[in-house]
Amino acid sequence: MSYRDLYQGWKENPEQFWMEAAAQIDWDQPPSRAFFDQGPAGEWFADGRVNTCWNAVDRHVEAGRGDQIAIIHDSPITLSHRSITYAELRNRVASLAGALRARGIEKGDRVVIYMPMIPEALEAMLACARLGAIHSVVFGGFAANELAVRLDDARPKAIIAASCGLEPGRVVHYKPLLDKAIDLASHKPDFCVIFQREQEVAQLTEGRDVSWHGFQYGTEPADCVPVEGNHPAYILYTSGTTGQPKGVVRHTAGHLVALNWSMRNIYDIGAGDVFWAASDVGWVVGHSYICYGPLIAGATTIVFEGKPVGTPDAGTFWRVIRDHGVKSFFTAPTAIRAVKREDPEGKLIGQYDLSGLKILFLAGERADPDTIQWAEDRLGVPVIDHWWQTETGWAIAANPAGIELLPVKKGSPTLPMPGYDVQVLDEAGHPVAPGTLGAIAIRLPLPPGTLPTLWNAEGRFVTSYLAHFPGFYETGDAGYVDEEGYLYIMARTDDVINVAGHRLSTGAMEEVLSAHPAVAECAVIGIADTLKGQTPLGFLCLKKGIGTSHEQVIREVVGMVRDQIGPVAAFKNACVVERLPKTRSGKILRATMARIADGEEYKMPATIDDPAVLDEIAGALSELKR
Repeated sequence: MSYRDLYQGWKENPEQFWMEAAAQIDWDQPPSRAFFDQGPAGEWFADGRVNTCWNAVDRHVEAGRGDQIAIIHDSPITLSHRSITYAELRNRVASLAGALRARGIEKGDRVVIYMPMIPEALEAMLACARLGAIHSVVFGGFAANELAVRLDDARPKAIIAASCGLEPGRVVHYKPLLDKAIDLASHKPDFCVIFQREQEVAQLTEGRDVSWHGFQYGTEPADCVPVEGNHPAYILYTSGTTGQPKGVVRHTAGHLVALNWSMRNIYDIGAGDVFWAASDVGWVVGHSYICYGPLIAGATTIVFEGKPVGTPDAGTFWRVIRDHGVKSFFTAPTAIRAVKREDPEGKLIGQYDLSGLKILFLAGERADPDTIQWAEDRLGVPVIDHWWQTETGWAIAANPAGIELLPVKKGSPTLPMPGYDVQVLDEAGHPVAPGTLGAIAIRLPLPPGTLPTLWNAEGRFVTSYLAHFPGFYETGDAGYVDEEGYLYIMARTDDVINVAGHRLSTGAMEEVLSAHPAVAECAVIGIADTLKGQTPLGFLCLKKGIGTSHEQVIREVVGMVRDQIGPVAAFKNACVVERLPKTRSGKILRATMARIADGEEYKMPATIDDPAVLDEIAGALSELKR
């Protein structure tokens, strides 16, 4: 069946489409129907009973594939890797779940997980799912005050943490951050489970802390606990504009059905294939496509503790792909840009046999055409941009490799997936013509696997996502569709700038800048202008070994924007910087940069990778003003 046939089939009968998809997972009690018109935005498979851990682990063992590798841990920092089979994973998760149950963890209890990229992080998530407990993974090494905010919102009965995380050249001390967060939080957990890493053995707090291995001795392994289809599987906090994080809720059954469907149809991954998402368990990609999606599909997933460059060089991605036979690889465009900056000619790629790699997927930040072309030319495989959000949990728009590879249009994440009726609207909520920039919204109901609400904040869910365009979910992204329905994501709605009454996309300008042969990475922001309202300002990171002067590169990119977008863009200024401020998941912090440029106060983003970069940006702006 072609993509067009599949999408049309969903549109004509969404109930049948999703019930057929639901038949591909194991139910303790099948749902009577797919969609339930209840809650603020509807719910999926609400009266079914199911267990995520069973579908991700036990059913593969029962099917005779217990000896297949489930998880490969690869750490270029510790120069080690290890593999865990599905049978071993089942036993480890059942043991951990049994120990948690013996300490009082039951269905509906919350457990915060604060761990680095090690298999035990996935085991902790799956052990919670096995019991019907609701986990909330917080990025390992998150600041104590931010962790405290999440503890007070989720009110966990337990915390599972590691003693430390590892970054190139340093150990990140998790336990002091955890202790401080518990001191700051009003809510106190009943107990904390600490996984001691050999790089640092943490001091346990008597009466509260137990060791990962020690507290499992003598406890009975736990069986899977069936839960209702609309039982929360997890809470994942995403940054809110008010500074108060939003707890995205994921219901169990819809999550299972959507991820199972996406692994086969989007990523072309089935049982026994090796899939690698180079992200972190603290982010939505880590939930959907490091932990749950690949394991639900019966694939092998890779847990990677390293960086695209510096562990030890810009060839580490290609080494992992070769060593472990990766079929589909998923990373952020910013990671590929970092590799391209260090190895512009892609010489390191030639050192590795990548014949097993069939496709590269990009998401998390807009994939500019130049980066896609660079990767295509050097890897010799399709490079597929796709677009989704923490809130949706899986792709809104993609090129469905498991159905058919559609013609690629660079700069577009291709077409909406079944379940998503994507519209581009003006401020009044009316659809705009093809090629016209507008707010991207999705007609309700959202498909299975997306957020049904926010944790303890239904009113905020409605005001944040549903109120602006009644009958639609507001994505917060701006873009357009072309005559063939291809979607183009050009910026966050907040990043669309108004220059003398003209609404202009910073993404379109970045696309032009990134095409300059000296530019490795770039960002464009709007800064306040008394005459025009806003004017654009570009930030350029240059490739290594470029002999052209900064002044000449700036003159050339200014001319390129004038030629390709026009004088209306009023693009006259750019500055060269060593690096851009980013979140740990690779998103560029454009809004924070704009506040610095306008001299406004700003709150240090909780997810920032390196706060020192903001000082560098401020310094570059000071030089520019002189």
